[in-house]
Amino acid sequence: MKIQLFLGASALGLGACASEPTPLPDITAQQAATNTAIASPISYQNPLAGYTYRGPTGPRDWRSVNQEQSEDN
Repeated sequence: MKIQLFLGASALGLGACASEPTPLPDITAQQAATNTAIASPISYQNPLAGYTYRGPTGPRDWRSVNQEQSEDN
């Protein structure tokens, strides 16, 4: 516990001795993506557009299922 307390206090102490904080990044390029005058509008795409229901078919003989799915067919 003493080691963790010492490491935490030393990290805070070294952080307080820093000469200048790191400047924030330039976000003008990111703002261009959200500007509607520059970016094209995104149309809505239905996520379930190509969905087909595949319900359970019931138990079948595993040998015939393997024959149907083999690469020879």
